[in-house]
Amino acid sequence: MDFNTPLQYIKGIGEARSKCFSKLGLSCAGDLLTFYPRTYEYRGETKKIADVCDGEVCSLILTVDSPVKTGGGKVQYIKFTAGDDTGTVNITFFNQKWLLKVFSQGRAFRFYGKVSFGFYGKEMVSPEVEPILHGKKLCDVVPIYPLTKGLSQKTVTSAVNNVLALADSVKDVLPEEIRKKYALLKAGEAIKMLHHPADRSEVAKAKRTLAFEELVVFQTALRISRRGKVKSTGIKMSFKNSGVKQFFESLPFSLTGAQEKSVKEILGDMCGDTPMTRLLQGDVGSGKTAVAAAAVYFAVKNGYQCAFMAPTEILASQHAKTLDKMLSPFGIKVGLLTGGLTKKQRTLLQARLSEGAIDVAVGTNALIQNSVEYHNLGLVITDEQHRFGVMQRARLTEKGGSGSVKPHMLVMSATPIPRTLSLILYGDLDISVLDELPPGRQKVDTYLVGSDKRERVFKMIRSRIEAGNQAYIICPLVEENEESDKQSAEGYAEAMRRGSFSDINIGMLHGKMTPSEKEEIMRSFSKGDTKILVSTTVVEVGVDVPNATVILIENAECFGLSQLHQLRGRVGRGKDKSMCVLMSDHAYGKTENRLKIMCETNDGFAIAAADLDQRGPGDFFGEKQSGVLAFKVASAADMNMLEAAKKLSEELFDKGLESYPVLYQKASVIASGNERGNKIS
Repeated sequence: MDFNTPLQYIKGIGEARSKCFSKLGLSCAGDLLTFYPRTYEYRGETKKIADVCDGEVCSLILTVDSPVKTGGGKVQYIKFTAGDDTGTVNITFFNQKWLLKVFSQGRAFRFYGKVSFGFYGKEMVSPEVEPILHGKKLCDVVPIYPLTKGLSQKTVTSAVNNVLALADSVKDVLPEEIRKKYALLKAGEAIKMLHHPADRSEVAKAKRTLAFEELVVFQTALRISRRGKVKSTGIKMSFKNSGVKQFFESLPFSLTGAQEKSVKEILGDMCGDTPMTRLLQGDVGSGKTAVAAAAVYFAVKNGYQCAFMAPTEILASQHAKTLDKMLSPFGIKVGLLTGGLTKKQRTLLQARLSEGAIDVAVGTNALIQNSVEYHNLGLVITDEQHRFGVMQRARLTEKGGSGSVKPHMLVMSATPIPRTLSLILYGDLDISVLDELPPGRQKVDTYLVGSDKRERVFKMIRSRIEAGNQAYIICPLVEENEESDKQSAEGYAEAMRRGSFSDINIGMLHGKMTPSEKEEIMRSFSKGDTKILVSTTVVEVGVDVPNATVILIENAECFGLSQLHQLRGRVGRGKDKSMCVLMSDHAYGKTENRLKIMCETNDGFAIAAADLDQRGPGDFFGEKQSGVLAFKVASAADMNMLEAAKKLSEELFDKGLESYPVLYQKASVIASGNERGNKIS
C-alpha cells in the first residue's frame, strides 16, 4: 500500500464504503491519512458529580448502585443510578436492551456525555460507556472525525488506523535545522499524534507543526506565482489621447479620496512594463464599480478589449447595465455573455467579440469557455474574487496577449479583510483599499429580534411600502424541508401572499430559477412594480435598488457576519433612512454576541475581523467557489504564525528553493492552481 492506493483496496473499506468516503472528498490512502479529526473528546479529564454544571459534557467514573430497570412500549429503555463519593446520577439508555447484561450493581464504568439537572436530580441520557477493568488503560483522548451517511466514528477510526503506518514515509517540508529552530515535530510524527494524541498538549504540538508547514507552503506558492508574473511582459498603455479626464467629468458625483488614490494606482500599473495584478477591496457601497469603470474606459481608449467576470448572472447583468450607462456616451460597446443565452444569441455575441465589435464583455465563467475568443484583450476584471480560484482567473488572462505578453488583471472584493492579513494572504497581488464611503451614504440601523416580533416588523414593512419604499426578506432555504425548521423562500412568499400582504405585489427569487426568470423578477423589483422581494442569498452582492429601505433576514443565526453585512448592503443605497432586522430564536451565547456585532457597527473591516476569528478565509487556490478552507489545520486568524511563516518563506525563497525540494514541489503545484497541491505525495 502507498499514498495513491484507492480506498476500496484498504482493509475494512471495500467498494461500497469507498463511495461513502468519496462524499468526504477522500479517494486514496494519502487522503485518509490527512483526514484529521474535527475535534476530540477528552474522556481522561474526569470530574466528580458534585463539581458538574448543568448541561456540561464531561467524563464521570461511576459505580452502578441500583438494580437496572427496563420498560417502555415501542421505545424500550433501561434505567439505573450510578454514583461516586459525591453524589448519584440517573442513567438512561433507549432501545439497547443488550446493555442489561453489561450493567450490574457494584461494577464501575467511565461515562462520557451531557449531564442535565432534571426534576429527579442529575441525569445522563445515552452516554458513551467504557468498563473500568483491572490492568486495562482506557483511551483518554478520542478523536472525532467528520462523517457522512454510511460511515460511523468506529469505521473511520479503523480505516485511519489501517493507513497510519504511511505517516513514516511522509517527507518533511522543512529540513531538520529549521524544524529545531521553530520547535517543530517531524511531519509523520505530527500526523500520527494528531490522530492519536495522549493529551491536549500533544494535540497542540501536532497542530502547530502541521499548521506552520501549511502556511509556509502557502506563502511560498504565492511568491512563486508572483515571480511568474514578474517574468511576463505587460501590455503597456498610455495616458496620451485617453481622455480619461472627460470620463470623470461625466460622472454625476465626485470621487472620494480613496477612489482617486485607487484609480491612480490602477492606471499607473496599466502603464507599466509588467502585467498589473491588483486587488481592489472595499466596503459595501464604497464605489468599486466606478473605479473599475475608469480602468475599463482607459483600456478601451488605448485600443484594447476588457473582460469583466462576476460570480452570478444577476450580478453580471447588473454590472453590464451599470457599465453601459457609464461608458456608452463615449461609444464604448458593452456585451453580456452568460450561460442563460440561447445558442443563437451566444454565437452572435461571440462573433462580435472575436472581431472586436464589442469592447467590454461582461459575464459569468461563460467568459472562459474554449469557444470564446477575444480580438485584443488587454484588461481582465473579476468581481467577488473569493468566489474564483487562480485557475479561473488564469484562464481568462490567457485569452489575451501573446507569448509572455499578458493582459492586466484587476480583482475586486466587497468582503473587507484587515489590511495586515490582506498583505499576507494576497501576497501575489498589489492592494488598493476603498476605506471611505461616498458622501450621502447613510448608516443602516440594525436590530436583533425574536420571531415573536414578526408581526410588529411586518407592520413596519407595510408602513414603509405605503410611504413608497420597497423591502427585501431573506430566507436561508429555497424550499420547505421536513428535516429543518428554517424559513424557505418559496413557503415564506406563499404565506405572505395568502396572509396580511395579499394586497401587495410580492416577488420570490432563488438560485434554482432559470436566468430568464431571475431577470424578469429583478426587473420588476428594480422598476418598483414588485414591492417585497423574498429571496435567498442570491441577492447578497451587487444588487442595487435605491428605493429598498428595509431588509428582514430570517434565521439570521444561519449566516456568517460578512454575509450578513453584504445582505445589509442591499439597503441604504438611496436618500431615505434604511433599516436591517435580524430575526432569530437562537440568539444566545456566542451566536448572540456574534449577531450583536452587526447591531453595533456598520464598519465592514471591523465585521470582517470578527468573522475571520470565527471562520477563517476561503479557498484562495484552485477552482472551488464554495468557501471551503484551503487549510486543513492552519487558521488565518493566527496572525503571529502567519507572520512567522511569511518571514521564513521569504528567507528560503531568497536562499533558493532548489535547496528545499519538497517545499518547492508542493508550493509549485499549488501556485499552478492545482487544488490537490496540499495532498500527501
